[in-house]
Amino acid sequence: MAALHPIPTEPIGSIPRPRDLVERVAQGDSDDPELGPFYEAAIRDTIERFEATGSPVITDGEQRKYNNFATYSVHGLPNTAPDGFTIAFSDGHTRRLSRLTGGPFRYNRYADCYLDIAMRYAHVPVKQAVISPSALSLMYPAERIAGYSREQFIDDLLREHETDIRRCLNKGAHTVQVDFTEGRLAFKVDPSGHLLNSFVDLNNLALSRFSPEERRRIGVHTCPGNDFRATHSADVDYAELLPTLFELKAGNFYIALAGERDRRHVLRIIRKYRKPDQRMFVGVIAPSDPHVETPEEVRDRVLEASEYIPIDHLGTTDDCGFAPFFDNTSTSRDAAFAKIEARVRGTALAANLVGGHA
Repeated sequence: MAALHPIPTEPIGSIPRPRDLVERVAQGDSDDPELGPFYEAAIRDTIERFEATGSPVITDGEQRKYNNFATYSVHGLPNTAPDGFTIAFSDGHTRRLSRLTGGPFRYNRYADCYLDIAMRYAHVPVKQAVISPSALSLMYPAERIAGYSREQFIDDLLREHETDIRRCLNKGAHTVQVDFTEGRLAFKVDPSGHLLNSFVDLNNLALSRFSPEERRRIGVHTCPGNDFRATHSADVDYAELLPTLFELKAGNFYIALAGERDRRHVLRIIRKYRKPDQRMFVGVIAPSDPHVETPEEVRDRVLEASEYIPIDHLGTTDDCGFAPFFDNTSTSRDAAFAKIEARVRGTALAANLVGGHA
């Protein structure tokens, strides 16, 4: 029997790239035109397999986002250096952002270029992830750039971010997801909360440029990071993030939950601080866990969440992307799609049980 009140379910973004593509890119320039057919084949295969899971909304798997989800827009800019902000992960490895060396700040590419290709092959709605202005704000160094103030940089950054989202909405993206994985990390870097508050204020300046109707198609994703099965901020209690996070002027929130040690603790915080018009897409799949969840496990996680979140404001998602960094093949493509199928089927099972009580 079909659910009386279907529960929406969406992915976060990335899918592990085919190993041959990762190896070819590692050998040369990621923008080499000769790589075009290999990127396109990876995108086509990703979309075919995504649709085969039954997912009602898909992504292109971020197959062309080199070298990671955060720097796609600035990769290759001549006025950057590689020695920017360092992100430390729990297993000891690090990743670095670019550092801006001079103005003006401009995007090198906008995310709608990925939509162009994805929508050529997709038969279901496609969502697009973009990076938050708060993450890119970390590119401006602590010392002032001569002739280019931080205030000028922020003005340019907000304009470019707005353009990024608008181009995706105008191209027909089902939703645009703003990746804000640095939210939890901000509290770890600065336990006073000042950095987190400044991030939220900056992101709200950007979101305020959109109408209420447009913001219903914009969401914010938060997670503790996922790279080679390690996190950067899972030790930060969600109680330090969520009350401030829900001040963001977005219609949808994608919250990593499956990998949390105490999901009910997080759900109680969500229930307390969620705004009435905000939809919560809770994570029911843990991409960093080698175990492939069963539909029944997903169903039970959805039912658990429905005890705290009204069913008409509840959705499901994956905790994080499966490979936010291009070279991460620690999870196989087969495992990623098996987990996604479990999310889709498990969400439907839960909807059949609770849909009539909406």
